[in-house]
Amino acid sequence: MKFTKSPEIELSVHDTRLSIQQDNASMHVGTSVWPCSLVLVKFAERWDPLRCAAADNPYRDLLNFTGKRGIELGTGCGAAAMGLYLLGLHDVVLTDIAPVMPALKHNLKRNKSALKKTLKTAQLYWGNEEQLKSMKPPFDFVIAADVVYLEETVAPLIKAIDYLVAENGVVLLGYQLRSPEAHEMFWQMCPDFFEVEKIPHEHLHPDYAYEESDIYVFRKKKNTSQNS
Repeated sequence: MKFTKSPEIELSVHDTRLSIQQDNASMHVGTSVWPCSLVLVKFAERWDPLRCAAADNPYRDLLNFTGKRGIELGTGCGAAAMGLYLLGLHDVVLTDIAPVMPALKHNLKRNKSALKKTLKTAQLYWGNEEQLKSMKPPFDFVIAADVVYLEETVAPLIKAIDYLVAENGVVLLGYQLRSPEAHEMFWQMCPDFFEVEKIPHEHLHPDYAYEESDIYVFRKKKNTSQNS
């Protein structure tokens, strides 16, 4: 499958099909489905510990969502979190800014029959300390896909991730270069907070291994204090 600007994006997760409606004419980038959310879900599906033999699965521990808490930042239309929910991340909250919430809630309602429930949502501006506290961290998983595109949001994003993720938690990041300035700042700051692992491209789902999209795994650096 190739990324498309079609009003509807279909995403199959094992035997379940999600149908996500996007609005590319909107003023808000969050009302479009960006490729990295699909790449992230299909990577997790490929190495699903419940489907892939342990001996052949280098990500059996990383992608074990059983009993874990997760939060997605900049969820947009909700594709990544909905997909990971279907793969076992059943305690997950989907967050974004206020103007994106109608599109998110529309898509959650649209896929309620596939999900068998309505997933939790919350408004979250990354620099808002009260909203961050209200999320009740820490989380075992922080999920983010296609969220690095504005230079002024890079520092709040990194600090929000650091605040929300548990000491032994994991950040699953779907990444594509959107802005050279934001890209440079993001990768300059990240090593101060996180140990960074890049998933080899050959480990992505073969149908979703877009040349320009990558998956990264972040873990907190043990020698840095929170929000340092």
